[in-house]
Amino acid sequence: MLLTIDVGNTHTVLGLFDGEEIVEHWRISTDSRRTADELAVLLQGLMGTHPLLGMELGEGIDGIAICSTVPAVLHELREVSRRYYGDVPAILVEPGVKTGVPILMDNPKEVGTDRIINAVAAQHLYGGPAIVVDFGTATTFDAVSARGEYTGGVIAPGIEISVEALGLRGAQLRKIELARPRSVIGKSTVEAMQSGILYGFAGQVDGVVQRMACELAPDPADVTVIATGGLAPMVLGEAAVIDHHEPWLTLIGLRLVYERNAGRR
Repeated sequence: MLLTIDVGNTHTVLGLFDGEEIVEHWRISTDSRRTADELAVLLQGLMGTHPLLGMELGEGIDGIAICSTVPAVLHELREVSRRYYGDVPAILVEPGVKTGVPILMDNPKEVGTDRIINAVAAQHLYGGPAIVVDFGTATTFDAVSARGEYTGGVIAPGIEISVEALGLRGAQLRKIELARPRSVIGKSTVEAMQSGILYGFAGQVDGVVQRMACELAPDPADVTVIATGGLAPMVLGEAAVIDHHEPWLTLIGLRLVYERNAGRR
């Protein structure tokens, strides 16, 4: 069994693969203050009762693949891997790890590893040219060329960030539930805010993707658009440009990178 861990700024998503099939997944909050020992206890609590794994920490795990946008958490997970999974091959995605995706950026090292991993999975599943829209703490748009190159992207404030900003900076506004309103024209302040968030972000996705597609391919219709991230389901029904929804895109990319590197470790 392969354990994959995707550490984002807000949430950490864990997936358990049996071959190419993801058989279990968990989502927890990301806390940079957690120590390696605390993370090990948390992992044991999540996986200890799973029928495909043993009760002992690490039992049944044949490999680990990790990517993180939070350096402090990556450091502690490195220690977890060393102390609690010492005999298990582990791949931590960082400079020097083979991904198979050329990065055409001015400074490739500044690109978030999760964005490169998404590009790996998108190229594998759908080929290029493609655009990955990841609805996380930030909403990111990442471009993959027809030759499988990561060519760059767009970073915009995420949905939850925008909701919190409205509640904090609006004198008569407050934080609201992320839900679909009854209509575009809100009949209350809450519905008006929900409408602005939902349809505003859907319009943003359509507009940004259409502009990116024009730069990415001679025929923009040839570009495949994949949505992922925890907040993607909220926008799926309203953004016209999205072709596929793949909630485990990053975890699939981690599996692919593990397979490309495990033999070298």
